[in-house]
Amino acid sequence: MEYENLTLHTDKYQINMMYAHWKNNSHNRQAVFDAYIRKNPFRNGYTVFAGLERIVHYINNLHFAEEDIDYLKQQEENYEEEFLDELRKFSFTGNIYAMQEGEIVFPNEPLIRVESRIFEAQLIETAILNFMNYQSLIATKASRIKQIANNDTLVEFGSRRAQEADAAVWGARAAYIAGFQATSNMRAGKLFNIPAKGTHAHSWIQDHDSEEEAFTNFAKALPDQAVLLVDTYDTLRSGIPNAIKTGKMLEAQGKKLKAIRLDSGDLARLSIEGREMLDEAGMNHVEIMASNDLDEEVIMHLKLQGAKIDAWGVGTKLITGAKKPSLGGVYKLVAREDENKLIPVIKLSDDLAKVTTPGPKKAYRIINRKTNKSEGDYIALAYETVDDKPLKMFDPFFPQKFKYVNDYEAVDLLRPIFVNGKQVYELPTLEEIHKYHEKQLSYIWHETLRLLNPQTYYVDLSYDLWKMKQDLIEERSIH
Repeated sequence: MEYENLTLHTDKYQINMMYAHWKNNSHNRQAVFDAYIRKNPFRNGYTVFAGLERIVHYINNLHFAEEDIDYLKQQEENYEEEFLDELRKFSFTGNIYAMQEGEIVFPNEPLIRVESRIFEAQLIETAILNFMNYQSLIATKASRIKQIANNDTLVEFGSRRAQEADAAVWGARAAYIAGFQATSNMRAGKLFNIPAKGTHAHSWIQDHDSEEEAFTNFAKALPDQAVLLVDTYDTLRSGIPNAIKTGKMLEAQGKKLKAIRLDSGDLARLSIEGREMLDEAGMNHVEIMASNDLDEEVIMHLKLQGAKIDAWGVGTKLITGAKKPSLGGVYKLVAREDENKLIPVIKLSDDLAKVTTPGPKKAYRIINRKTNKSEGDYIALAYETVDDKPLKMFDPFFPQKFKYVNDYEAVDLLRPIFVNGKQVYELPTLEEIHKYHEKQLSYIWHETLRLLNPQTYYVDLSYDLWKMKQDLIEERSIH
């Protein structure tokens, strides 16, 4: 079984549509799809784009193995052998443009643009959305936590609660993009060069005759990395006093206790009293780490209560995207080939948020040169240029709301990733992605970044694009 071949990581209706295109001899027609989000998760003012690296690896390795063909032969659709032969020689030959990982992105702008044969573009929809949606969701959650934790140490602790192994490792990577400094998952550390951090479990304490003995044996084994879990029995009367004894033992050897960890109880009170106990023992160098169902809201309230916590181990609520378990990004056809030219297409709906924006498009971030802050994102048709002339930006839903921007830099957010099926984009290191993310945050006003009731960030359309959309709405509504 070839577990790493993700070619069939797709929905069956994609294969059926590919077959129908092949039967109608329309499978070589060119098409353009946009992947984008309709709204930010967590009632947030922004989303952090992630998942591109896995998409690149997926595209590069697309192929139908003979065992995939054998599986398709078993399907009730009874696909013709000639169609299966077409799949045997399948490879991606089109173009993909995408935002860079770590980018700050917003609803209704193209995050990924796919230009290829409809045969190819149809197959890759499911996997692209799967990778983009999950990793962007976790990166956004991590970004919210980072805003509250500020300069405190953040460690991703989510592996055992993640939705399977892939979610654990790619979720750890997404968290690192947005500001987490380490992970407890060793495989994620190995794959992505993320620092791996760990303490010990309650079982380590329970497996000894006494808590003091457990701490002593652990510190002897790891004298330079001793972080002691102090809440197995009684944090203030047993755990911290025994940790202090162990710290004194290490000091006698010229070593230092690194930290204690709180994993239950009133974290605010325990950390405050624990800090006093450590300081009175001359151990102000010992950090206090906390875990136990943490997220941005819990951390914010603990800080408001004066908690003396230096590091946070965040697990379940990060890795599962608690309160918003899916991002809901979509992949929509925006143009198709007709008589050897691309024509824009639109999807209509009674739900205004589901009406698509037609045509191949570019996405620009309009940076005000005086403030070095973004005035908003500007979506234009692919052939349009944005230069230094005064730019009229208006809300596509309320066209009467507009502004002119004069002294600005228009940053093209979509980068070519694949051209004619060949990768042309050099994947950055994870550290480079994290630094890029931090830089992009600096362009966004604090009012948009705040966690509660953020200011809406405007994604405006060029007049030509807006007019095309209105014309297609009118045309399709009539017919």
